[in-house]
Amino acid sequence: MAGNVLSFTDANFETEVLKSEQPVLVDFWAPWCGPCKMLAPTIDTLANEYAGKIRVGKLNTDDNPNTASSYSISGIPTVLVFKGGELVDRIVGLASKDKLASSLNKQLG
Repeated sequence: MAGNVLSFTDANFETEVLKSEQPVLVDFWAPWCGPCKMLAPTIDTLANEYAGKIRVGKLNTDDNPNTASSYSISGIPTVLVFKGGELVDRIVGLASKDKLASSLNKQLG
């Protein structure tokens, strides 16, 4: 994972995401997913732009099926945004940087 992009797993999801003091963007992806690869540079950019304000990370759905299942992830990429341990936004499919940034900005307001 590049620079400020965190790696989330079934084992650390509660601590790293649900108990985070900051809002968290989670990119649910898999190595074989073409659109996921296309979204990766956008996730990297957002991680850098929001460093210190919002935690940005990725969760590999192949390696961490329990978390993906608990949030009913049926298609990837899916981006979930959490604030205060609560799911506040769900964006399914290849989303633009502007769409993702708009969702993050709402959590900072």
